[in-house]
Amino acid sequence: MIENIKTLGELKKSGYQPKSIKDELRENLISKMMSKETVFKGVHGYENTVIPELERAILSKHNINLLGLRGQAKTRLARLMVTLLDEYIPVVTGSEINDDPLQPISRFATELIAEKGDETPISWLHRDDRFAEKLATPDVTVADIIGDVDPIKAANLKLSYADDRVIHYGMIPRANRCIFVINELPDLQARIQVALFNILQEGDIQIRGFKLRLPLDMQFVFTANPEDYTNRGSIVTPLKDRIGSQILTHYPEDIETAKTITQQETSKASAQKEFIKVPELAKDLLEQVVFEARESEYIDAKSGVSARLSISAFENLLSTAERRALLSGDNETMIRLSDFDGIIPAITGKVELVYEGEQEGAQVVAENLIKKAVQTLFPTYFPEIKKLEKQGEETPYDEIVSWFFNAQEDFELLDDHTEAQYKAELDKIKPLNSFLKEYQPNMVNKDAYFVKEFVLWALVEFKKLSKYRYAEGTQFKDPYGSFMSGL
Repeated sequence: MIENIKTLGELKKSGYQPKSIKDELRENLISKMMSKETVFKGVHGYENTVIPELERAILSKHNINLLGLRGQAKTRLARLMVTLLDEYIPVVTGSEINDDPLQPISRFATELIAEKGDETPISWLHRDDRFAEKLATPDVTVADIIGDVDPIKAANLKLSYADDRVIHYGMIPRANRCIFVINELPDLQARIQVALFNILQEGDIQIRGFKLRLPLDMQFVFTANPEDYTNRGSIVTPLKDRIGSQILTHYPEDIETAKTITQQETSKASAQKEFIKVPELAKDLLEQVVFEARESEYIDAKSGVSARLSISAFENLLSTAERRALLSGDNETMIRLSDFDGIIPAITGKVELVYEGEQEGAQVVAENLIKKAVQTLFPTYFPEIKKLEKQGEETPYDEIVSWFFNAQEDFELLDDHTEAQYKAELDKIKPLNSFLKEYQPNMVNKDAYFVKEFVLWALVEFKKLSKYRYAEGTQFKDPYGSFMSGL
């Protein structure tokens, strides 16, 4: 047991062999690949694109730059690389820079081993503690990441500034034998990026005139957003040249993958609100809203639409239904399409609008995304509603539209309807029941009411019905009927 190995002598007897971090990552990756084990658990949609490239970079022992828009799991991928490290590694006890007992590089460790020999105390560092991360901000200094002279240390130890023991190490030397991540690399000032050159290539650092030969053993992972190359800064060319592999990330390419990510990230919220039933169509619709946002002319595509939008929107959707159930006194409730108004704050806070979008207003843009999502998904479930129809041509929707035309009173779905009232209102539209039986015969019964409301919203979007949203709820009408009654 490694806990029993507490000195350098015991470590030597155990047969321990020093190994670089890049070799560790490579060997453990090979082992996992040969045993068909999933390496990057919880990352979806990258199985045939990003992950193979990342595995190739690790096998090549490269430093890595993950390039992609926000919310594309770049930092998560970097953190999951920790699982490819050995569970424990030995370090010289008291070393600031995690010295390997058999290959010490700091003055402290070499002097301690020279003095105590095989009795040098060692401790064990777990892989979870071998991950260091720094967000690149314009105020980061060379002292923060490389190190500086510490005058207080010099005074306490009564040392002159010519003695290298007065150095206070920065984040990078302290992360020796660790994975070190610099997030948003282009935001790092050019002069700070230059300070990384020697660490990446030659393994030495310079601090205030001290030229220290510190062959740091590190795996660097950088993350960058392509938008930053043009707006705020860029990666200086010599630094890009020293990064072995640049890997492009991307958003989920289909709704099923996006749904898997959202359900995974909101599993705690869903468990807390298990009395709220969410139809599959509602999940599809929510993801389609995000896909529409990525295609929208009103939203800045260069800025991206993060996967965090669908996560926040789903949490808001559950909370909207929860609040409604609490107010109406229902013990159980089903997501309604009108609950989608509750996701608008999640959308407006997470998208960057272009000039035209600002003119429209964030609220209007968000409402239009929900409407477009309904329009896009509808033909995958039901017959297409044609924009132009021949006179006298029958359509599957005629009976539903006629029901509204002949309705004696306005049809309203109020926000404070209890579950029973909501279902009773939708059940009034008899042609809707026969329509669902014909075109969705295998549909789960509990999802039927959401789908009914979905059909009504779609008929509005395709100009067959009209819809009015007011403080208490939503009213659906036949557009021509209301016109005729006005006459």
